[in-house]
Amino acid sequence: MNVYELISFIAYFVLVLAVGVYFYFKGKGKSGEKEYFLGNRQMSGLIAAFSAGASDMSAWVLMGLPGAIFLYGLGQVWISVGLLIGTVCAWLFVAPKLRRFAIKADDSITIPEFLSNRFKAKSPIMRISCAVIFVIAYCVYTASSLAACGDLFNLVLGVDKKLAMIIAGAIIVGYTLLGGFKAVCWTDFFQGMIMLAAIMLVPIIALFVMNSSGSLGAVTTPENYYSLLSSGKFDWASIANIITGLGWGLGYFGMPHILVRYMSIKSEKEMKKSQIIGIVWIAIILTMATVVGLVGHSFLGDSLASADKNLVFVKMIRSTFGYGAIALFGGLLLSAIVAAAMSTADSQLLASSSAFSSDIYKTAIRKNASDKEILWVGRITVGAIIIIALLIALFVSSDIMGLVSAAWSIFGAAFGPVILLSLFWKRFNYKGAVTSIIVGFVVSILWMILFNFEYYAFDSIIYNTGVYEIVPGFIAGLIVAFVVSLSTKAPSKEIQDLYDSVKKVPDEQQEIA
Repeated sequence: MNVYELISFIAYFVLVLAVGVYFYFKGKGKSGEKEYFLGNRQMSGLIAAFSAGASDMSAWVLMGLPGAIFLYGLGQVWISVGLLIGTVCAWLFVAPKLRRFAIKADDSITIPEFLSNRFKAKSPIMRISCAVIFVIAYCVYTASSLAACGDLFNLVLGVDKKLAMIIAGAIIVGYTLLGGFKAVCWTDFFQGMIMLAAIMLVPIIALFVMNSSGSLGAVTTPENYYSLLSSGKFDWASIANIITGLGWGLGYFGMPHILVRYMSIKSEKEMKKSQIIGIVWIAIILTMATVVGLVGHSFLGDSLASADKNLVFVKMIRSTFGYGAIALFGGLLLSAIVAAAMSTADSQLLASSSAFSSDIYKTAIRKNASDKEILWVGRITVGAIIIIALLIALFVSSDIMGLVSAAWSIFGAAFGPVILLSLFWKRFNYKGAVTSIIVGFVVSILWMILFNFEYYAFDSIIYNTGVYEIVPGFIAGLIVAFVVSLSTKAPSKEIQDLYDSVKKVPDEQQEIA
């Protein structure tokens, strides 16, 4: 254990907890559902953009992605390309219209509530179905963040991995319970700044060290390492890799904890700021994550075993900033990984707790529940989900990237088509939406189980397709949405009038006081 690194970690934890305490006392006496779960739609463009980016880019962008590039080469960059295209499209086309639509649709504060209000649904089936999927997927997603914290604490501080995950979970729950949406967004802002500084600085310093020393470690570079085609030729393996990478971008259209950031922005003017900041931040992070992997391949050479590929960024920091008092700064850079994990986990906890309390408890269990009761149910849900996520992280054998990809595909396939069609297709109806959510969810799960696992059958090995399950799930959900909507009754005039009313109007009419 390096004392200076430990001091940096403690300082970081004190900061995020202080933010939670600050917003707890600031909001004391005026908290309500909208305040706790959506910040009363008063988030600035800067904070919302950094929060959306930080909650999106979990620890995999500093561990999983650089590790994949480090080990396999540029053929893995297609995930970055897909994510960049997806986030640009989401910010430019989905964000502004979703914000306006959510306000028009009875001032909706959660995605299930928005979808239900969008179709003027009297039945609770939509909200309950969405909330159930939320809770399931977010338990898996949060587990990936806790696993990343466990790996980092174990390596850097020598803390037992299981104990480290429990400590990280307790800290995340602490400031989320205290400060709600505003605390989560502000901690995301600080975490996003730390991530940006770390991922830009570390590869530059590593290149400087290599250049000044004039030496490299022993490096074994695989064939086709610098080729954008994973196999070096245009065969099915390369095609599937490209489809999978680009398919990651589809997740942005159905990711609840990102979508609610769009809904929280206070005005059209701030939305424009968010779009620019959000796109630039993501572009830099994804580009530099790729650079970290490539530079790490030369900097670390064969000293890093393939089983430890997720530790490329950690090893580079400790090799350049791991000595003497300079380790204090190194510890701050290492906390960027914790920041990436926590900024995603806190957003997921809040999104899932709001879905359960607002869309299950208030809709199906206690319809007359007060705001205070809803808030307490939400807080209890945060605790329950973190416990389930801990159990998954502790006892389910899967790497960080595997857990993230499973949850990402569920959200993208189940909700991506529905969000897009809700915003841009007037003929879309309630039956089409519900069917699309269910079909997208089921196809994504089945494809993952049946076609993306290697298993034995009749003494022969059946290999996976190599195509990420979000792609067939999204396509299936989209097709079913069109077929069911066109073969059933058109939306009522009231619903169509609501759709027509969502257009750009003078900013002061769209801003929530």
